[in-house]
Amino acid sequence: MTSPTTFPGSRPTARQRPRLIATDLDGTLLRDDKSVSDRTVAALAAAEEAGIEVFFVTGRPARWMDVVSEHVHGHGLAICSNGAAVVDLHAGRKIVEVRALERRTARDVVETLRREAPGTAFAMEFTDGIRHEPDYPPLHLDAAVAVGPAEKLLHEDVSGTGSPLLKLLALHRDLTPDGFLALARTAAGHRATITRSSPTALLEVSGLGVSKASTLALCCAERGISADEVVAFGDMPNDIEMLTWAGRSYAMGNAHPDVVAAASGRTVANEEDGVAAVIEAILAGD
Repeated sequence: MTSPTTFPGSRPTARQRPRLIATDLDGTLLRDDKSVSDRTVAALAAAEEAGIEVFFVTGRPARWMDVVSEHVHGHGLAICSNGAAVVDLHAGRKIVEVRALERRTARDVVETLRREAPGTAFAMEFTDGIRHEPDYPPLHLDAAVAVGPAEKLLHEDVSGTGSPLLKLLALHRDLTPDGFLALARTAAGHRATITRSSPTALLEVSGLGVSKASTLALCCAERGISADEVVAFGDMPNDIEMLTWAGRSYAMGNAHPDVVAAASGRTVANEEDGVAAVIEAILAGD
């Protein structure tokens, strides 16, 4: 299977050539070893050459965007941290727009999850780096700016913490990923946007209304691009709103079942260059 498919019962898809391609990275555009295949590099370049803008839309922070920085053409922008930041990859991964999570809201969510899911460990993604609690596992890509209780790290009067907060991370070692997500949304979903992209029980909490979809919609509106002119790709629950918003969308062959249900079509897995397969078909007029 080397080309995208649309399954019976999926919603009708727009077949005009899109003006913008929006793609998730991990589990979608990137292979499992976090590389961008030669086929995908060629497909992205061909799309840009054909006048189709490409936006990387990811849960990754700006500082983890080096994996695709050299593959951005044209505008050079990417949407990071699940919509909380717009980043200029042509300017050294500079954050040019922030949709912050209020610290008071983050503290409320921490309090709620400590009560509803004892044993939760927290980390906080700020514009200047990550801070986390002692029980939160250290990240392999970079060291924490500070380690301490979430309640302390979320207070403005702590030295060096004046940077905007992009998202709160909540990790539970015993709950199932989908079970933890459902619990958190029931308990705190009225205060913030709560989603997940990890295979573990790791939740990502953004400001209410902040998502990949809402920030992508703003970027498209600035360009006079409608949802019907967008093709989107994703594999995990944090992609669902974006896939639902876009006029045409594809779940990867390795996607979460809820993502498959949300997308209008399906392509092959990230290991088989599913994004490139769709782009090639689009450019061929299929």
